[in-house]
Amino acid sequence: MPKDTFKTRLEIAKKKVSDKKNQRKLNPSPIGTAFKLSTELVSAVAVGTIIGFILDKTFGTKPWLILIFFFVGVVAGIMNVIKSAKNMQK
Repeated sequence: MPKDTFKTRLEIAKKKVSDKKNQRKLNPSPIGTAFKLSTELVSAVAVGTIIGFILDKTFGTKPWLILIFFFVGVVAGIMNVIKSAKNMQK
């Protein structure tokens, strides 16, 4: 096999591989997208609840700061999910 045909075939193969990589970046899997969105929501709620728990234990205001920071976490999580969903549509 001459060197020219090998180089041509090699370039074609490289182009196909790079095209597949670019296509994966543009079209992520639905399961990956769902996992990303759910992780953002759950992590924001968890962080808000933990902060509320620590502050409640420090100041002795048992249920109030947990509830306040829980709802702040929910709002922050929903805002993160909305922002990510908008970025995915672009």
